[in-house]
Amino acid sequence: MKSVLRKKRNRAFDLWEGILAARRWILAYGLLIFLPACIMLFVYYEQSSRILQEEVTQTMKQTLKQAGINLSSRLDYVQHSSDSLFMNHKLYENLEPAGPIIERINQSKELRNLLESAQTAPDIARARIFTDPRNIYGFDLLNLFPLDHLKERPWREEVNNAGGSIVWTGVYEEDYLDAGPTRILSCVRILRHPRNFDQTLGVLMLDVPEKTVADILSELDFPAQSRVYVMDRGGTVIYSAEPALIGTRSALANASDEGILERSEGGVDLFEVLAPIKTTDWRLVLEVPKTGLTHRTTALSQWSGIATIAGMTVMFLILVFVLLAFVINGMNRRIKSVVKTIRMEGVEGLDEPRPNREGDFYLLERVVDHLVHRVKDLMEEAYRSKMLEREAELRALQAQINPHFLYNTLDTINWLAISREADDISHMIESLSDYFRLSLNKGKDHVRVADELELAGVYLEIQQNRFPSTFTFAIESDPEASACIIPKLTLQPIVENALLHGIRKDKSKIGTICICAKRHGDELEITVSDDGIGMEERLAAGLLSEARPSQRSEGGGSSYGLYNVNERIKLMAGYEYGLAIRSRPGAGTVVTVRLKASTERITE
Repeated sequence: MKSVLRKKRNRAFDLWEGILAARRWILAYGLLIFLPACIMLFVYYEQSSRILQEEVTQTMKQTLKQAGINLSSRLDYVQHSSDSLFMNHKLYENLEPAGPIIERINQSKELRNLLESAQTAPDIARARIFTDPRNIYGFDLLNLFPLDHLKERPWREEVNNAGGSIVWTGVYEEDYLDAGPTRILSCVRILRHPRNFDQTLGVLMLDVPEKTVADILSELDFPAQSRVYVMDRGGTVIYSAEPALIGTRSALANASDEGILERSEGGVDLFEVLAPIKTTDWRLVLEVPKTGLTHRTTALSQWSGIATIAGMTVMFLILVFVLLAFVINGMNRRIKSVVKTIRMEGVEGLDEPRPNREGDFYLLERVVDHLVHRVKDLMEEAYRSKMLEREAELRALQAQINPHFLYNTLDTINWLAISREADDISHMIESLSDYFRLSLNKGKDHVRVADELELAGVYLEIQQNRFPSTFTFAIESDPEASACIIPKLTLQPIVENALLHGIRKDKSKIGTICICAKRHGDELEITVSDDGIGMEERLAAGLLSEARPSQRSEGGGSSYGLYNVNERIKLMAGYEYGLAIRSRPGAGTVVTVRLKASTERITE
């Protein structure tokens, strides 16, 4: 039990030590990240709330404006119907007093027909004419009314003063004989005698149901507690979903036709949005309490919240990078101290006890630093060893024979053959001398293609003397290819393999070897083909993918194989160049050498 308590106490103590050790980073986090994030979030919230509020009010303004356009379009159609009746000469003919009663009855019928055809149009509830009883015979009180019925109308004076222009009334209740009380608004104009404008024939009235306006405004999606009404040019409310509001005077009587206003009423802050109804010269008004915008801004804030999170994330990353820069700077100082310790005291200095306040992290840094440098040194050493190994292979090939001793010995053998009239031996000795002269090439690493082809030809001539009447060979090269530079002893191993492992292993031991060198733009291509036994594709690919011991057949063979030739070319020209082998059993083998076409001067 005591051991468990001791472990918990030690763990708590270690945690507290860790917090104390990290207090600088905690303070830096608070000053560089947490505090700026809170300030930015508060500023962003204020700005986003203001912007969202503006966007919501602008959206409501556009919605209200569109409603005004829709209502204007509907009322404009009613005005066109009124204009059509107003311009119809039959209307005036039937309103003029007639003598015989039968004619007056016919006039009444004609007038009713005109009005009934007009009220079949959409949004026209009733077409009515008010005229003097002397003008027609009888009134049906459906479409024809005596002029005295308009005496008490509040807009009668305005209609008389309009002189035939249209006057729109506000919403009022009309008691139709056939339909009962109905709330309507009317398009009214006075009718004057076409030949005597001082004479009034009557008043034309087209009634529009209140529902036409109500339907358009009811489709609007505005916040709760808001209200929409229509006021005329004088500021009087002529339509509202609240009947008690109709006829009252709006506080926005002197406001502009369109816009967004802010005002207070009874301690409540309001947004007032206005939009014109151009046909009637009225204005639509939307009253929205500022608190009513809360649910709209909340809905939009879901998207702004995403933007806030994204912005905070970016800011957090930036500040983390800044903090990381300070951390790296501190680590750099410690690394410099490690390097200084190693230089002065060696690696053994890392084993010295360190103060507990520094922690094991500093020791870990030193050990890792030492391991990194050690691994780097080992990698560089391995790379240098590999390069020296490849260079040694080439140098060993070139330096395995002492040139002076070789030439003197061959020259002595040649003179002995000549003195004994052994011409064939003398010819072979000269060919061998040429072979070694070309292969050694005064210690140069690169030769011209022409010299390399000559070396291959000399080698094949020697082999013809060795294996008479067993194979033939042909060498072709264009002048541009002959002038190019190639690594020394590139073709000889390929030609040797073609002869010894291609033709000589065939049952007939007879065949042909062809060497062709061509230049294609910036590339040099040399092909060595034989019609020997060939090989499997898998074996052909393996010749270039891995190093193999030297293979010898009948006392000869390549000294370092096709793998080393391929590697030398890649080191010289790049890994996109090298050897390619095509072969099938019984179909011979074609080895293609691809290099960069270069005609640079050969260096010693």
